[in-house]
Amino acid sequence: MSEYFEIAYAAAAKRLCLFTGTGFSKALSTNAAPGWQELLERICDMHIGNKDFKEALFPSSGVNALQLDEAAQVISIELVKVGKNIHEEIASLISGVTLSGSYPETGKFFKERSFRVVTTNYDKLAENLAGPDCQPLSPGRPIPRSTSRVKVYHVHGSIDVPGRMVVTADDYFSFMHSESYFSRKLSTVLHENTVVIIGYSLGDTNLKSILSDYRGFVRNHVVSNSVFLVSRKPVDQRISDYYSNCYGIRVISNTEVEEFFTHLNSNFSAAEKCLEGSVSNIKKVLYEKHTFTETYLQVESSFYEIVSAIGAVGASLDEDVVVKTFEDVIAKKMALTGRSQAWPQYVQLASWLTYLGSLIDVRKTAVETTFLRAVRFSMDHMSRSMKLGYSWHAYKVWDARWSSITADNRALIATYIDKQSAEPDALEVASRG
Repeated sequence: MSEYFEIAYAAAAKRLCLFTGTGFSKALSTNAAPGWQELLERICDMHIGNKDFKEALFPSSGVNALQLDEAAQVISIELVKVGKNIHEEIASLISGVTLSGSYPETGKFFKERSFRVVTTNYDKLAENLAGPDCQPLSPGRPIPRSTSRVKVYHVHGSIDVPGRMVVTADDYFSFMHSESYFSRKLSTVLHENTVVIIGYSLGDTNLKSILSDYRGFVRNHVVSNSVFLVSRKPVDQRISDYYSNCYGIRVISNTEVEEFFTHLNSNFSAAEKCLEGSVSNIKKVLYEKHTFTETYLQVESSFYEIVSAIGAVGASLDEDVVVKTFEDVIAKKMALTGRSQAWPQYVQLASWLTYLGSLIDVRKTAVETTFLRAVRFSMDHMSRSMKLGYSWHAYKVWDARWSSITADNRALIATYIDKQSAEPDALEVASRG
């Protein structure tokens, strides 16, 4: 799957950041790590003991009257009356959560690769999994000046310094309106790394704001979206479109944590091998007037290497040299479909186009014309049935990956195919919305 190659490529280049939430800690602790509301309810049970108070905040039926950070603020005030501190009580509960269960592929990645973790979790599970060559960073502690294979940034604090944990509404307000090292770091890693959000929802207002800023950067610079959201549950197409349009996030749905790292590890070796050569080659192609050979472009992974290398050298997909490179690559790929025994090339072309369509909105960019012409060529040579002269497997690619294409690109393709194509299967796929 091309997304996993892209993420593995970033990991090989030491440009991967994992953004982890409660779901990630649950996966590492056999579900022992409590969710945010569960944590607050435990505090109520242990230290307040008033059922009416708890029911008012977390009604057994109906919707909570307050946001969870506001509920934490109310609980904090109540705890002060009995000489307790909410930050210390939460730290005490979280400190009892330890690594447990079986996750060999996740453990392998954490122990062998170099990457960054940004987390809103208070626990130390990520650094414990990574081992000794890992530096935890959290508010209230000195910033290490030495290097390490893994760094874990606790942007909302950690159990190391309970008083600096972001828990209550007041804490969140202060965090959102302060230019702290950690709030700046959160923004920086989004711009400098491929980011994988795992075990996390988009409920955090500060995260939404930063992701929105990042989305503006993506649109203004015409770079591919480099933020992925891994969801253990299936994600409705309309929600995927919302993530893509508002935050520039590509969704990998219906995937457990261990499954994600299994795919990532299986792609790492190939990504690592192509890293050095692909960066050198793309510089020659972009800036020294070299071109990619047809032999190289016959291999499906070549396109994913090219896209990853363009990102690695910081080139914009709207630069003239990049557009010309795409035009040359796609033209050569279409020419390869005319050779003897070329049916795999039709399938690969469909895979390349659906992948490119998931990366950027091509409307009104310099690559739009090339993209649409290639899409029509691919769709006009596919068929849902075993039809002589048409690729059934190319149809399967368009059928399976249509939903991964951005909503704006789907609309653009639909309009173009409706006007330019008479092929019923092309019209059927493009009309899905």
